[in-house]
Amino acid sequence: MFISFEGGEGCGKSTQIELLAARLKREGVTAHQTREPGGTRLGEAIRNLLQHDSAGEGMCPEAELLLFTAARAQISREFIGPALERGEVVLCDRFMDSTTVYQGVARAIDPEQVAAINTFATGGLKPHLTILLDLTPEVGMQRVLERSSGELDRMEQEDQSFFNQVRRGYLQVAEANPDRFLVLDASQAIETLQTKIWNAVKPRLT
Repeated sequence: MFISFEGGEGCGKSTQIELLAARLKREGVTAHQTREPGGTRLGEAIRNLLQHDSAGEGMCPEAELLLFTAARAQISREFIGPALERGEVVLCDRFMDSTTVYQGVARAIDPEQVAAINTFATGGLKPHLTILLDLTPEVGMQRVLERSSGELDRMEQEDQSFFNQVRRGYLQVAEANPDRFLVLDASQAIETLQTKIWNAVKPRLT
């Protein structure tokens, strides 16, 4: 089973992935945590370029799109695909929907081109379940600022209108894919979200 977690900055994806992974382990389920971009040596190098390296300053949207999907192509074939073939569970912090939203909606790249590049990168691999932690950008960025002491990466430095577009895009994608998406209000207590996520995952494990 392949589960992706999506949402804007500061929505709590990492926390909920950790909690779900721990619960799966207690249930005797082999589960792997990974992240996008990243999860492989190549992917982590691309992540650093996208988020922290000064060479990424002034990056055009098209280059950004191709770098994200290059990392995705690698992790799909090197890590996620083989784990699923072994019958294991993969929990991924972001996957293809992030590119659909961040580059396709917020960066205004042609959605058909984004979809085609995504499909090529993943070889058609899609999550069985995508958990969208929905949060207003104002609250999300406040969380980011509190945890980072004001040190923001390249993506986190975007303006409010960009993150408003990201949120709108996520909700649109979720509405178009109701069988795959579970949309949760990320302003709820951590424990409440944890319970709702487990209640959605548990029946799918059988």
